[in-house]
Amino acid sequence: MRLRTSAIRIFRILAIAEACSWAALLVGMYFKWIAGTTELGVEIAGPVHGALFIGYGVAALTLWRLQRWPFLVAALAGLSAVFPFATILFERWSGRRGHLTASPAETADAGLEPSRA
Repeated sequence: MRLRTSAIRIFRILAIAEACSWAALLVGMYFKWIAGTTELGVEIAGPVHGALFIGYGVAALTLWRLQRWPFLVAALAGLSAVFPFATILFERWSGRRGHLTASPAETADAGLEPSRA
């Protein structure tokens, strides 16, 4: 499988995982700050979210280079990681506009159908 196809797949997985880690972190913050019962959720979800946040950022920068995204697309990818669940919205938006599509030759090599944007 080619680098570009793998990078796109990893980016999509990280976009969803980063959004899920936001949810876990928000639940942990509720129990820490609102319910006042435990800090365990923040202690676990915080580092997991941080690692996924960084991974998503690295994947976005990689695709910026590999896919030759315009600066605005790359900036929106980075900005989406700051707001809860926005990485999923960005992943869907960029997929519909063809920013997450490998070249037809690479998708044929990988045995995948090219997506129609």
